[in-house]
Amino acid sequence: MQRPSTLLCGGLLALVACGPAPSSTAPATTPSAQPEPVDVVQPRFQVDPFWARELPNDWILGQVSGIDVDEADHVWVLHRPETLDERQRGEEGMCCVPAPPVIELDPGGNVVGAWGGPGEGYDWPASEHGIHVDTAGHVWIGGNGQGDAHILKFDRDGAFLLQIGQPGASGGSNDTENLGRPAGVQVDAVENELYVADGYGNRRVIVFDADTGEYRRHWGAYGEPPDDVALAPYDPDAEPIRHYRSPVHDVAIADDGLVYVADRTNNRIQVFQKDGTFITESWIRPETLGSGSASGVALSEDPGQQWLFVPDGTNNVIWIVDRATLEVRYHVGRLGKRAGQFYRLHNVAVDSRGNLYTTEVNVGQRFQKFDRLR
Repeated sequence: MQRPSTLLCGGLLALVACGPAPSSTAPATTPSAQPEPVDVVQPRFQVDPFWARELPNDWILGQVSGIDVDEADHVWVLHRPETLDERQRGEEGMCCVPAPPVIELDPGGNVVGAWGGPGEGYDWPASEHGIHVDTAGHVWIGGNGQGDAHILKFDRDGAFLLQIGQPGASGGSNDTENLGRPAGVQVDAVENELYVADGYGNRRVIVFDADTGEYRRHWGAYGEPPDDVALAPYDPDAEPIRHYRSPVHDVAIADDGLVYVADRTNNRIQVFQKDGTFITESWIRPETLGSGSASGVALSEDPGQQWLFVPDGTNNVIWIVDRATLEVRYHVGRLGKRAGQFYRLHNVAVDSRGNLYTTEVNVGQRFQKFDRLR
């Protein structure tokens, strides 16, 4: 199967959108369930290096491993305080203090809330990973630590509401009660169901009732039952395997009901109906090795949700993908540590005005905002 690659180009601080890129593979025919192609102006973005205010209380961030935007355009950031070592915290009595794991910022970049960490009645994850705020204002958090086999639900002030799964209890990719180092979550408000990209241990999407945590269904690559068979290393010249690789890193649900899954180290996005019926797939820079290119997936804010934004933590760009054709149109950013650049890009989220928000792990340890120019 031919899987053409995309090319990287340089970027400037002022305008960090590159020109057109060669497309990824689109399906031979466009399934009827896919959105119809329309003539649109491709979005462009510019980094806003002054958006977020200085964090209060001498707070400092560890690896930033999750970001989402709620109905009021408040930005929710999840980071890993335990990844800060003594050197990063500075000299005792001078600076700094690890920020709480969950931080809420208003549209102006001001901190308006912060909470999280171990507490009574629930098991805080060993390694925070992924945050989602549903339309009712509930905050969902996952974790990808070795023993993390659960998802947590809180209200917006940090009051505990629900835990799905138990630490250390994962029974593999067909366990219907526990997770396996879950990476990304999203609630389908129409059906009131929680979708989990599960994850760093398991190789599947699993769905629960968002109120009770009751199991609904799960599936692996191509909508088939998952298994945990040993896999050969990824080979860009080999036929696509009918398994997800670890990690299944993100899931997003479009307004038209299509479900998008980021199969990170297979360098692909797969598309499903809500019942797990496979629709189509596309590759994002398929020659990428290492951690892979499909680190996540987010949908644009326009009524037709014409674009997918795919963060790539290996090549350190955001791929801009036409949702109707699944073709890569261009990308934003490049490797680096200056504003508008990325070092281990991890997540992307979109607000109601089409602005993008990104996170970085490893020693990137920050979040950034990119203003929508058109």
